[in-house]
Amino acid sequence: MKVLVTGHKGYIGTVMVPLLRQAGHEVVGLDADLYRRCTFGHGQFEPLAEVIKDIRDAEREDFEGFDAVVHLAALSNDPLGNLNPSLTYDINHHGTVRAAELAKRAGVRRFLFASSCSNYGAGGDGLLDEQAELNPVTPYGISKVRAEQDLMLLADGTFSPVCLRNATAYGVSPRHRFDIVLNNLAAWAFTTGKVHLKSDGTPWRPLAHIRDISSAFLAVLASPPEATHAQAINIGRPEDNRRIREIAEIVRETVPRTELEFASDASPDKRNYRVDCSKASRLLPAWRPAWTVRSGAAELYDAYRNVGLTLEEFEGPRYNRIAHVMGLLAEGALDENLRWRS
Repeated sequence: MKVLVTGHKGYIGTVMVPLLRQAGHEVVGLDADLYRRCTFGHGQFEPLAEVIKDIRDAEREDFEGFDAVVHLAALSNDPLGNLNPSLTYDINHHGTVRAAELAKRAGVRRFLFASSCSNYGAGGDGLLDEQAELNPVTPYGISKVRAEQDLMLLADGTFSPVCLRNATAYGVSPRHRFDIVLNNLAAWAFTTGKVHLKSDGTPWRPLAHIRDISSAFLAVLASPPEATHAQAINIGRPEDNRRIREIAEIVRETVPRTELEFASDASPDKRNYRVDCSKASRLLPAWRPAWTVRSGAAELYDAYRNVGLTLEEFEGPRYNRIAHVMGLLAEGALDENLRWRS
């Protein structure tokens, strides 16, 4: 299958693309490459046919000849989304819908959208399936919900969208992120000896390793289109719906000589949700998550130790998404709409 991956140079994309190619797919990437200065450690990238372009500037020709689109491109965290909510909606909502419309007009039959379990937002302590009320509390979550709603309107006999609501990701990537909970807690533990909690630790989060998220997309591509047509699917490991404090305890047990520490202003987090992933098991019977939070914590600890990660590095602008973008804006590399000036 010939697959266009938008956002192929991001945190998940740099892990997913090699897996797609190993499965025999012909892959082309499309990405603005906003984080070109942010490669982690000795991360390597295989040569790949690619288009360096903002998803908002994509044209029909960019989608012609493909069997499927895997759409990962987005502003990808809550602080970055809060920087300018209108840009978050422009890229994550309108950019997604426009990409889908162009793909449909170009004759692409399948559109796999990387949505998010953050759609559930303030979901409470109950287990939420795909029919549960969506209650996003950030521009990022709102943008994903709106994109899902509009994508479903495009579904017909010639165009089959599917929305994979990914759990909170973790795991090592060539374009690593430290702003997601397990990656962040492991980095604090390794660099300071403290598992630093910025909330009171009570909220629930579903978690999934980026390789398991990637393999879920592969499973959708391998399934008959009718099996997932116009569906939203929670992607996560059921056993890894965990409270933040429980995740922190796993990190403390994994990284030697560490202890828990709560920020002085730690308070409850409005984002609180547990998700039911049984639909993924039914629709994608070949998909089996292989990673656990504990094995992921060990992977992260080994990676941080191998690169000699320091507090200054992981908290600095190279890997902090919002600080990196603010730096690019300050030096004039990006314009106010987050497009490269040259």
